[in-house]
Amino acid sequence: MSTSDTRRFEDGMAVRRSVLGDAHVDRAEAKKTVFDEDFQRFITEGAWGSVWSRPGLTRRERSLVTIALLAALGHDDEVAMHMRATTNTGATPEDLKEVLLHVAVYAGVPAANRAFKIAKLALADKQETTEG
Repeated sequence: MSTSDTRRFEDGMAVRRSVLGDAHVDRAEAKKTVFDEDFQRFITEGAWGSVWSRPGLTRRERSLVTIALLAALGHDDEVAMHMRATTNTGATPEDLKEVLLHVAVYAGVPAANRAFKIAKLALADKQETTEG
């Protein structure tokens, strides 16, 4: 592996941990197998090391764009994961509401309806964690 690949992986892992949290990344790393280790490296280098690490958007902005795209595509598990990550990105419930209204207009009401359900669960879980 080249020095630039190593650097992209290290940068990606740092951003991934910052956004998703150490517990999430540690669980993912513990579940990694020989079968999916190349895929996990690809995600860390590509998504986190090449895109999320760029200076053009804030983590909050990237978080909102990511949630909108995932919701529009119907990737519910990923939507939930990124909704939980808003604790670390600074995106607020008001931000999420506005993004999901955009999803309704541009990707369809069913996609937004699903995402609103996921958001309500994620926000309720976050509130329980904060209060408990």
